[in-house]
Amino acid sequence: MTTLEVRRVRQSDPDAAPLVAELTYEYTTRYGPSGAEEMQRAADVFEPPHGQFLLLMEAGEAVAGGAFKRFDDETAELKRIWTHSRHRRRGLARRVVEELEKEALAFGYRRVYLTTGPRQPEAKALYLATGYTPLFDVDTDPLTIGPLPFEKVIH
Repeated sequence: MTTLEVRRVRQSDPDAAPLVAELTYEYTTRYGPSGAEEMQRAADVFEPPHGQFLLLMEAGEAVAGGAFKRFDDETAELKRIWTHSRHRRRGLARRVVEELEKEALAFGYRRVYLTTGPRQPEAKALYLATGYTPLFDVDTDPLTIGPLPFEKVIH
């Protein structure tokens, strides 16, 4: 098994290109033009001092990644969590969430907030499995809710 390296990069880093391309495709496929719009929003919010963009690198290739930005003084908002299509089902998304939480804590945040789309059951399952509290009724049809918000206190 190869070792995973955590790299702090900008979204414009060439190593982040697979993340941007695959997420744009996923969001557009699931949500139409608004999905592409999400990926076109300014990425400088994911840079220090208030945010960070991370990649998990394996053998020189980005296999997973994600970012956070400032939500408020105490809260980081996780965004763009991704696992390369060739590397899914390995627990890499869980590792990305853990790394983002550690980094957010180092930035002084004490809480993490995020939303995922109602057509992303795999993301909903990930956040429930990693200790996030849903801020919605989990028994309601997600398609009737819209974005699904979660929070977690980090320490």
